[in-house]
Amino acid sequence: MRSLDTNVLARFFVDDPDDPQAAKQRPAAAAALAQRSFVSVTVLLELEWVLRGFYELPARDTSRVLRALASIEHIAMEDRDGVMTALDGLDKGLDFADALHLARSSRATSFATFDQRLAKRAKSLSLAPPVELLR
Repeated sequence: MRSLDTNVLARFFVDDPDDPQAAKQRPAAAAALAQRSFVSVTVLLELEWVLRGFYELPARDTSRVLRALASIEHIAMEDRDGVMTALDGLDKGLDFADALHLARSSRATSFATFDQRLAKRAKSLSLAPPVELLR
């Protein structure tokens, strides 16, 4: 089993007609995803950033892409349950990175941050672990 990187996943899921390199690389990306592969959480975090930041996809579309990837049976995803929890957070308005940090902190008694927006949103959603706003 091989591990896939962000660029392979982005080429598979995004048809970028303005990038001539994308058209050349897309068939290889499709072939890679047709094989049993592994996707790490760090690659997913970067993929979300590329979809949102570079391609300017709305959160709902980014969530659909990541959920589609998670639904491919022969793709092993690191901490699939945590990723799905984070995607639920994304769907409820959290930043994906913040939602992923929270989902992967399930053993902690709290999640400390200076991010007021995260603390407010997490409290309104009653997320666990509770977010502690440091001052």
